[in-house]
Amino acid sequence: MPRKYELKRRAENAVATRQRIVEAAIELHGTLGPGRTSVSAIAVRAGVERQTYYRHFPDNRSLFMACSAGWAERHPLPDAAAWREIADPGQRLRLALTELYAYYADNESMLSNVIRDAQSHALTAEMAVGFMAAMSALGNTLAEAVAPRGMSPAAAAMLDLALDFTTWRGLVRRSGLDLVVAVEVMVTALRCVLAASG
Repeated sequence: MPRKYELKRRAENAVATRQRIVEAAIELHGTLGPGRTSVSAIAVRAGVERQTYYRHFPDNRSLFMACSAGWAERHPLPDAAAWREIADPGQRLRLALTELYAYYADNESMLSNVIRDAQSHALTAEMAVGFMAAMSALGNTLAEAVAPRGMSPAAAAMLDLALDFTTWRGLVRRSGLDLVVAVEVMVTALRCVLAASG
């Protein structure tokens, strides 16, 4: 019986150690960026030896997959289902952008680092594909909700611009607009483009 107990405890310790490594990596990815985070820094932050790190994560891809899954689970994108329930397209767009811009504000550091590192770090770019696909699905849902009969290329481009993280950062961080005003600027711009394109 003691042997069974020891095996169980060892397994629990291994799970806890793995989770510590993932948490350390997520924290460093959010502060330094995934492309600038070394194995040594993760091991130090997690309080483990490098060999322990490699026992749990023999390659970078396995760590990045664990980090991406863990971070996405704790920071889900806004739920587009609630947007569909609002009849007025302008109000629907307003709610969508308000929720999305609040998400950007809450996750600015990680998103900034991932976007920056994805330009030069292949594994970061690979891991960002899932996030970009989810963002594209949100955009498609919103496009259908705002313009059920379809959007002109100009309106589709304007919606893409409104949903983009760098647009939010430009409006809020660079121009100093608060969330409500930033949302209203983009709602007005998109409605003007929609009206002009018939």
